Order: sequence, then C-alpha cells, then structure tokens
Amino acid sequence: MLDPDDEEALERRVGDARTVREIFEAIPAALVATSGPEHTIVAANAAYRALLGREDFLGREVRDVVPEAVGQHLLGALDRPFTTGRPELVKEWRVQLDRDGEPGPDDLYVDCVIVPRRAADGTVTGLAAIVHDVTERVRDRQSAQRRASGTERRYAEARDIDVLQRQLLPPGLPIQPGLEIGGSYLLADAEDAAGGDWFDAIPLPDGRTALVIGDVVGHGVAASAAMGQLRAVLEDRLDHGGDIGEALAAVDRLAGRLPAARAATLCVAAVDPADGRVAYCTAGHPPPLLIPSGGHARYLPSSGGGPLGTGSRYALAHDRLELGDHLLLYSDGIIERPGLDVPASTVEFAQVATDVAAGRALREEWLAAVDRLTTQTLELLVRVTGHADDITLLAAQRTAPPAPFSLGVPARAEAIPSIRKALDEWLYDLGARAEEVILVRHAAGELITNAVEHAYGPSTGEVRVRARCTGRGSVEVEVTDDGRWSDHTADPDRLDRGRGLAMARDFADDLRIETGPAGTTATVRQRMTRPARLLSTADVTPSPAPPAPEFPELMLILDQPSGGPPRIRVDGSVDATTAAQLREELQMRTHGGTTPLTVDLTGVTHLASAGVAVLYEAVTRTGAPGRPLLLYAPAGGPAQHVLSVVALPHTTIDPG
Repeated sequence: MLDPDDEEALERRVGDARTVREIFEAIPAALVATSGPEHTIVAANAAYRALLGREDFLGREVRDVVPEAVGQHLLGALDRPFTTGRPELVKEWRVQLDRDGEPGPDDLYVDCVIVPRRAADGTVTGLAAIVHDVTERVRDRQSAQRRASGTERRYAEARDIDVLQRQLLPPGLPIQPGLEIGGSYLLADAEDAAGGDWFDAIPLPDGRTALVIGDVVGHGVAASAAMGQLRAVLEDRLDHGGDIGEALAAVDRLAGRLPAARAATLCVAAVDPADGRVAYCTAGHPPPLLIPSGGHARYLPSSGGGPLGTGSRYALAHDRLELGDHLLLYSDGIIERPGLDVPASTVEFAQVATDVAAGRALREEWLAAVDRLTTQTLELLVRVTGHADDITLLAAQRTAPPAPFSLGVPARAEAIPSIRKALDEWLYDLGARAEEVILVRHAAGELITNAVEHAYGPSTGEVRVRARCTGRGSVEVEVTDDGRWSDHTADPDRLDRGRGLAMARDFADDLRIETGPAGTTATVRQRMTRPARLLSTADVTPSPAPPAPEFPELMLILDQPSGGPPRIRVDGSVDATTAAQLREELQMRTHGGTTPLTVDLTGVTHLASAGVAVLYEAVTRTGAPGRPLLLYAPAGGPAQHVLSVVALPHTTIDPG
C-alpha cells in the first residue's frame, strides 16, 4: 500500500496531482469521497455535482449537504462500510433530491458502490463512492411491467393459491369519520406459498373501529384456509357486538378445535375517533407502535396472553391517540428481516416509521399519510435486507372528521354535471375507491335528475344535495326538493321512462324515498372503502403518481379506424342532456339498425339512465345476426360498472 504522505511515490505511480484532478473532474461517472465517521465531503467531481444539482459543498457533512438523506435512511449505506470496513453495494435505490432552482423533489434511482478509504495502518479514515444514475433503466422496466400487467394478472388468476390469498384479504378498508386507515400486505418471495397473515378494519356498532392483524403459523392452502376461518368469526363477532373480549374468546375456541389455527397470534385494537381512546389486546403478537404527531414512536406495552388455542386468558390494555397521531399494527416479518437481530430491527422499524409519519422520508403528496406510512416504511426497510416472510402493515391516523357535503342548485338539467363533479371531488378527497365513487355518483345522479325533471314541472325550484360519512363505514347522500311529484313515465318521448330510480336502487346498498306535501327527500347509502395494497417485491417501489385525466363533461363522438365493422368512440357524459344526441348518432351510423357498429365507451365518464335507455334501444334494434351493435367498455371504467349493473350485453376486451 502506498503511503499517502509520500507525494513523490504517489506521483510516480498515479500521475501528477494536476493531471489526476483534471481526469477526476472529467470522468462521466459520479465520484465522491468522504472523511471521518460524520462523512465530511473531501472530493467530488463534476458528474456528482450535476447529479445533486449543487455546488460548493466541500468540507461539509453529507447530512448537511443532502438533508433528505436522513429521513430516507441513506446514511446507513455510509455508516456500515465505515464501521465494518467492507464495501457496500446499493442496487436501484429510490432517492428524492431537492435540486437548486427546480420545483419539488426529483425521483432518482441509483446504483452505488461504496468502498472504505484506509490509512497506511489499515484504519478506515473515510469512504469513496461511485454513483450511477439508473433512473432511465428502472423507468423502462416499470413501463414494460405495466404493459405486461394485464397478462400477469390473468396468469396470477389462474393460480388457485394466489386467488385464495387475494379473496381472503379485504379489498378495501372502511372510510370512517375522524380515522384514516391504510394497509399493505407484502408477499414473501416464494411464488407458491400463500401466507397465513391477515389484516382487517371493522366498524363497530358504538362508533369505534377495530384494527386487526393476525398471523397463522405456516404457509400454503391450509394456513390460508385457517386464516379465513379465524377472520370470518372475528369479523362477525366484532361487527355484531363490538366486544373485543367476546370476539377473542370465540376465535380462541375455534383455534382450540382447528389444528391449523392453533398458536396463531393476533392483535386487536379498538380506536374511538371521538376521544382517541384505544383498547387493545396482544394475543402472542407484537404490540402496536404509537407514533405521536411530531414525536418519536413508542411501542405500547403488551397486554399479556399467549397465542390462540393455548389456554391463555386475554386482558385488555389501554392508551390514547391525540389528533394527528398514528397507530401502526404489523406482522413479525417486518422485524425479522434477514441478517438482523430482532432488537436492532425493532429499533430501526420505529425510527423509519417515525421519519415517514413526520414527512421526512420520500415526498409523495398524492398519497394519504397512512398510505405513505404503510408503503414507504416497507420500501426503506426491505430494500436493504430483503424479506423472507410476508409483511403486513395496518395504520390508522386520528384526524378531524371530514366536513359534510352540501350544495343547492337551481332545478335545471344543465346544473346536474356541476353537482356530480363537486360530489366526485368530495368522495375522492375521502380517499374512496374509484369503483365505489362511480356507484355513488350514478345513484345520486339519478336522484338529482329525478328531482330536476319530476319535482317542479314547468315551474322553477331548487335541488339540495347533502352527503356525510356515517360511523359504520358508509356514505349517505340525501337529495331534497320542495316540489310536488310529476309522473312522466307515460311520455313516449322520455328516453329513460322511469329507469332512473331502479338504477339508483341497483347502484346503492340502500335507497329510501320520503314524499310529502313539502317535497321529496331521497337518500342513498353506500359502503365506502379506501384501497388496501397486496404487493409483491416488484411492487414495493411505487411509480410516480399519474396525472389525473381531464375528461370533458360534454359528449364527443369520434370515428375510429377499424379493420372490421365501423367503429366510434364516445367520450364524456351520457346523461339526460346528451342522450338524444347519442340516439340520433346511433340511428344514423347503423342506418336505422341495418348496419353493424362497434361503440367504444372507454372515455365515458358518466352513463345515466337516459343513456342506458338509448343503448338498450340500439342493441335491440340491431340485434339480428350479421348486424349487431357491439358495446366495448374496459373493465373498471364507469361504463363497464353501469352496463354490468343493468345487465346490458357488452365486452371488456377490445374487439380491435
């Protein structure tokens, strides 16, 4: 090893200092060197400065130059090689940097090799790192994965064990006033082993919400089946009576009779959003992590008791959430990651969760705080060590209850789109799943249309729409008018002919109509949930949020190229104001029902009963062999939801 103090020997072997500096500066790879345990930057070339978008940071510590590194837990990649003397390899880590003069943080993906720098006696004195920006490579792969996602989903659905796993986990988590809930389930890398972990959130009769995480021993069909039985019994008891002790006693008895469920662990926490009180029980399961708003996380004391089916008694423990606080339930896969001892991993988990909850990690403003907590915590921890077991995270944040929705508009058809749009925005602000927003929007839209068309006749009036979250995971929408009911169902020119109320009843869980001399009040109630995430390792690093599509409220009908029958695309809202236009267009393009036509409904943002009536009429008119009207509505879109509810034949596979 060369003595770094022997400048002449260095110059003979390496080159003169001026030349070496010029070459170091010109190398296209980003190079940086640090000194000491605080990682003071002592050298950085032009490529590294360009990568960071910053200058003049020699002599400063990395944590001061790149403050984002603390919250994103990047300093560990420097601390480890400095402490151990062994090189560190970073592979496709997502990093967010605030570049000078540029708005918002940039998402970068980097590969990095970090090697210790040593003194003549072998002591580690600093580090040298080569950083490669691999963002383009990762983005290309993500794009390819998204393009192949349809094929992958079809393949996954063909695997019985994957279908079983997905069916046994909740597709969504309830929307509760004053309590925001998010959950993620990260599957182990083993492709043929469904796990026995599960999570749930159950609105209780008294306004509280029960958060549940459980873990059945083992993997495979037997573990998943046992998990499903435990989950069903627990959910039924909590939903019916809300008594945690009684529900635990029931699943404990079941575990005693069911060998595959014996020794399953369980954590149940009932949270009252009104005052923040928490009652919880840890039946052989790790205790919840409470993350105060602006403070450091702390693990709640265990309530005692062993796993299910082992003869334990289950007491309740108590704590409290203040506004803004998070409660995080988890499975042991997050603290039993490869290569780490449990005490160190437990401390690291609490620190990472604290930083994510405080917004010091990756900035993803389009995600709710509970979703960032349950996804970024996984990403920051698993990217270092990997994971050998399923990992489940379930988070709840106590928040101020959402303000109810209230809007009054003149009873005119042209006012209906503005009400729908405002209601959509309110529902999406709750974090509701798109499928459920579509159902509520259509049910409420039919009631609003009914009020506009039936309440006042030729006179004018007002339609009032109110919506609120209930304490049982539902949204209630109330449409009120002050007029007298006028029946138009006998009118042959009416396109919907009374179909609106029937559609509203089909779309919603419950419909009530109260009519009197002072007017009519129609109320729909629909269970609303936020998405829960079932992830694989490839999904842990999320893609950037896609821009929200802007669809026109007006209806557009465009010709599309086709190698087969003529084809048109319909974009925008098909409702009482545009249905007549669609009817004329279909009559003209099918020559009164004598020519086949494909109608692409991909861009339809709202399909009201008047539009459904037009499509029914057109399908019936062109129903003879050889001249069909084919409706194409991609799965998950507004049109597909409506066509499925009203049983109107269509295809979800693009016929082109």
